[in-house]
Amino acid sequence: MLHTLLPILLFAALALAVIGAGKRFLMWRRGRPAQVDWLGGLLAMPRRYMVDLHHVVARDKYIANTHVATAGGFVLAAVLAIVVHGFGLHSRILGFALLAACALMFGGALFVAKRRLDPPSRLSKGPWMRLPKSLLMFAASFFIATLPVAGILPADFGGWVLAIVLSIGVAWGVSELFFGMTWGGPMKHAFAGALHLAWHRRSERFGGGRSTGLKALDLNDCNAPLGVEKPTDFTWNQLLGFDACVQCGKCEAACPAFAAGQPLNPKKLIQDMVVGLAGGTDAKFAGSPYPGKPVGEHSGGPHLPIVNLNGKALVDAETLWSCTTCRACVEECPMMIEHVDAIVDMRRHLTLEKGATPNKGAEVLDNLIATDNPGGFNPGGRLNWAADLNLPLLSDKQQVEVLFWVGDGAFDMRNQRTLRAFVKVLKAANVDFAVLGLEERDSGDVARRLGDEATFQLLAKRNIATLAKYQFRTIVTCDPHSFHVLKNEYGELGGRYQVLHHSTYMERLISAQKLNLGQHKGGSVTYHDPCYLGRYNGEYEAPRAVLNAIGIEVKEMQRSGFRSRCCGGGGGAPITDIPGKQRIPDMRMLDIKETGAELVAVGCPQCTAMLEGVVGPRPEVKDIAELVADVLIEGVVEAKQPVPAKSELAELL
Repeated sequence: MLHTLLPILLFAALALAVIGAGKRFLMWRRGRPAQVDWLGGLLAMPRRYMVDLHHVVARDKYIANTHVATAGGFVLAAVLAIVVHGFGLHSRILGFALLAACALMFGGALFVAKRRLDPPSRLSKGPWMRLPKSLLMFAASFFIATLPVAGILPADFGGWVLAIVLSIGVAWGVSELFFGMTWGGPMKHAFAGALHLAWHRRSERFGGGRSTGLKALDLNDCNAPLGVEKPTDFTWNQLLGFDACVQCGKCEAACPAFAAGQPLNPKKLIQDMVVGLAGGTDAKFAGSPYPGKPVGEHSGGPHLPIVNLNGKALVDAETLWSCTTCRACVEECPMMIEHVDAIVDMRRHLTLEKGATPNKGAEVLDNLIATDNPGGFNPGGRLNWAADLNLPLLSDKQQVEVLFWVGDGAFDMRNQRTLRAFVKVLKAANVDFAVLGLEERDSGDVARRLGDEATFQLLAKRNIATLAKYQFRTIVTCDPHSFHVLKNEYGELGGRYQVLHHSTYMERLISAQKLNLGQHKGGSVTYHDPCYLGRYNGEYEAPRAVLNAIGIEVKEMQRSGFRSRCCGGGGGAPITDIPGKQRIPDMRMLDIKETGAELVAVGCPQCTAMLEGVVGPRPEVKDIAELVADVLIEGVVEAKQPVPAKSELAELL
């Protein structure tokens, strides 16, 4: 009897899974077109799954080992079950192979079940709580059913009673793990996730690559939407990516806005996009809600607006404006979903189509158009901070080794100290540099994060036209936001440059022995990693190397490196100013105080402003350039290490 029932159950579940796969694929394809390498992506998918994705999962050894055992065991068991019990290819070798796969899967499922006994708050509950039972049932049922095939038990062992019991177990297991993969349920992430990796919208991320620059809108295409208004305005592979969410909540745990009690939970946002594509409400969401917003009050559909400024829709506008674009969610996501891309896409619609940038957002965007800087300062004052420094202008020199990109910190009295310190370092190293002076405009970063793609492209194209008039080898800036935009986002508009953050450039100067440095005499120091330098551009070592070179042993915070907590200054968050239960910089200052450090080193003007804005006793905040300038020893470098000519320095750098 079992020999008859098992093939029927297996092939019925497979047939339903194939039908579900077709329906799901057609649902994703409601989105806008996207260029993908169909065959190449599928061929690359196994490596992306087992190497790139596992590299992220492996940060948690418990989960990594559990996933390898459970997922690996299931794939082997499913294939062998179809061969052995579906097609009836009974042999002892295949039987023992299937027993081993089932045992491996069962062992992994036990650890899944153990974790679900007392799950972390970030994990979704609801249907996910039954998944360990389904995994165990699948593995146990096929294990017992395969014992006769391996010759361990007689073929007629147990009779019809055992056959019925095993058939029920198999039906339970295959319905969850085969049928549920494509029709919906906890295992949906396995099917969607594999295809998401194959046709990822940022294929550059695989193989150790990095891709963090926002993709430009074609503002001349009258048929293309300006941003995303409804779910079907996303590209189809973005929708596929949303469906791949495993609801592990690692993005939620990493999100500074969620921790601060602002109305954003990146996991729920992704699930809301899934709900919107399929149509329905968020009532069945089984995870943590947006802070301050109960589950069950929002709904949407594939062709309905995601945000309704006049009432309830799928997502409230303030949820989108809470994001600092720090990419902590993206960095932690084991399915490599691009949350920030989706948020900025939706902001673009609100800003460009609705003119609905909150609080001071509209004022800042108007200032950028009128004065080329977000503060609305007189552009003629861009070099006032350097009136006594006799800075060389690129318009006078025409050709230099280094273009020092000053940024809008030129209008901020606090950041002017950083700029002056870095100029001191450049002069001490005898670097051939110049500044644009009044020709420099805002890089456009804040306009782009606020969704104003038109103003960003206007500013970027003006800067690109200015830079095209001159010759230089490298752009160096103290601002990670300008660094990121110039390096990673101007290229799509025709501006391709070699760009370095000032910490990286100083590390190269020190390595080339171009600076005569003393040792830091102050107290203990910790270092705060800027999001746009670290997570966006992978630069973690150079700032620490600079600090070590001046005698500072960094006292690391618990959340440092790629897991550094955002200061709250990115993505226009200080401009939109969505309230929460606490301020993000206050939380970061608590991280700093836990180290006992007397001084916090930074490498970003936004981070400096946010951390120095914390009220109450706190450690001193200094930019890395200020710390280096403080220990510069006057005079030339020792004769045994003469300063080379500028052309030789260029080769070294």
